[in-house]
Amino acid sequence: MEGQMYRPELATDASTRGEAIIEDRSNSLMEFEQDSFAKLFNRKPFAFAHSLCAEPLLKLDKIKELARSLEVRPGELYADIDVTRVNQRWDQSHRPMTSMASLVDQIGCSNAWIIIRHAELDPKYRSLMERGINKIREASGGVLPRGIRKENAIIFVTSPHRISTYHIDRECNFILQIHGEKRIYIFDQNDREVLPEEELERFWAVDNNAATYKPQYQHRCQMFHLRPGTGVHVPVNAPHWVQNGDEISITLSLNFQFSEMERANKYRANYYLRRLGFTPTPPGKSVLRDSLKANAMRGVVGVGRPLKTLIGR
Repeated sequence: MEGQMYRPELATDASTRGEAIIEDRSNSLMEFEQDSFAKLFNRKPFAFAHSLCAEPLLKLDKIKELARSLEVRPGELYADIDVTRVNQRWDQSHRPMTSMASLVDQIGCSNAWIIIRHAELDPKYRSLMERGINKIREASGGVLPRGIRKENAIIFVTSPHRISTYHIDRECNFILQIHGEKRIYIFDQNDREVLPEEELERFWAVDNNAATYKPQYQHRCQMFHLRPGTGVHVPVNAPHWVQNGDEISITLSLNFQFSEMERANKYRANYYLRRLGFTPTPPGKSVLRDSLKANAMRGVVGVGRPLKTLIGR
């Protein structure tokens, strides 16, 4: 799709994997199939239902107030406009010249994508986040790891027909659709043709935009059609992109980052080894090498000893 506007017909192959269409049948805050949760959590995407569509804090007027309150905090708000390609990098996208609160007002016609990165900085939204995270913990039946470093709530407000660029995240995501419809295309984070080791290494080491969209593998995704009252779980590093529908979209993401410094350091070590001309062994292939790499990146490299003399390949 390089240099082209996205055309929906180019993504119809996703239906061969089964379009996940979920009806809102939840009478509680979030509703999961417990067997699926335990089996698929942070391994594969899965659908669920929720009952937050009527939540006043997730209406546009309240989101506008939240955006205005967070504008004094650098880095908590992000917006771009006129993104038309799935493979367009975030750092090459145009930024709006108006305030975030004004952009919320104009969202119906601005072709914008707004991200409120830490809604939980407002105590009311923190309470909402904690209710959702507690429900996830309850549904996990003990599957949720103990080593959670950070929890947060992200709110996305998106113009009609907007796309998000293809990307991967550090966070383990539970995405709740509040208003409007969208299709999210999620790929297997373990498919090394879709997501090569080199891209993971760059992502964890130096480049949040390292994941590169490969249109020849679009048919390998799983497509979820999100409507109000539905949601989808996106595992850590699962590549994905989003096509918004005909209306303004409001989406809440409840997510957390694991205490994964060990994992990150293995990829960082491999990134630097590859730059030195080696072909490093991927994480998970050798316990000894993984341990050496993680330890080297954690402590020894910081005092200047050469990486290649410490951890081999």
